[in-house]
Amino acid sequence: MRILITGAAGFLGSHLSDRFLADGHDVVGMDNLVTGSVNNIAHLAGNPRFSFIQHDVTNFIFIEGPLHGVLHFASPASPRDYLELPIQTLKVGSLGTHKALGLAKAKGARFLLASTSEVYGDPQVHPQPETYWGHVNPVGPRGVYDEAKRFAEAMTMAYHRYHKVETRIVRIFNTYGPRMRARDGRVVSNFVVQALKGEPLSIYGDGSQTRSFCYVSDLVEGIVRLFHGDSSDPTNIGNPNEFTVLQLAEMTLRLTGSKSKIERHPLPTDDPKVRKPDITQARTRLGWEPKVQLEEGLTEAIAHFRSRLG
Repeated sequence: MRILITGAAGFLGSHLSDRFLADGHDVVGMDNLVTGSVNNIAHLAGNPRFSFIQHDVTNFIFIEGPLHGVLHFASPASPRDYLELPIQTLKVGSLGTHKALGLAKAKGARFLLASTSEVYGDPQVHPQPETYWGHVNPVGPRGVYDEAKRFAEAMTMAYHRYHKVETRIVRIFNTYGPRMRARDGRVVSNFVVQALKGEPLSIYGDGSQTRSFCYVSDLVEGIVRLFHGDSSDPTNIGNPNEFTVLQLAEMTLRLTGSKSKIERHPLPTDDPKVRKPDITQARTRLGWEPKVQLEEGLTEAIAHFRSRLG
């Protein structure tokens, strides 16, 4: 197959590029490098089955030759990024999704949308199944990301129903691993970098809010299975093992051997109190569930950041 991956120079896009190449497919990577980095795909330079196009997907996308799949992963994805780039986030979720779907329609390609657990907002149902419609503040600061992804899901389903495009929607829960950016605003990268530098670990609120952390290799396996599967319904891919932010901080300090202290800050507006996927659908339809435990994956992430920070 020949696959287009938008956001290919990002954390997840680069790992997906590796996986599809390893599976014997040709990959066209596309990224405008606003939050992505060529360092994430530098190891693919010279690979005859990989090509890269620097392009903003909110503009018309032209790809010469056949395409069998379009995976739309272009978007700022960390709280820091989408709070600093609110309009770009809304545009890539709306205009970018529209352009990517139009390309998939024109090429007769299968389309996979990278959606997010943030479509559930600050949930009133726990854990969150795909049937839950969410509890989102559309005018709050996080709304630019939440609503961009909710619109992207609606656009994807419209193309599926009206234009008969073969579509998939993955709702991604907190993911971590090598190639995350240092200080990108995600809790894992924040804690690890702060611990390695001997800085205080920043906890927002009392640290009792929960998150479910999925290692990147598990996530990629779930996405690949969803892409090759036969369901157009949104599907949660994430790790259902739930940890408090304080537990993550303590584990990070233990695994790094850091003497850093914990520093508390006010809780951000609309910060979700709980986050845990119901992965019944992924288990039954895809035969997928995560394998990497948090301590094992966090050890790998720490090694990555230690090498990057020198």
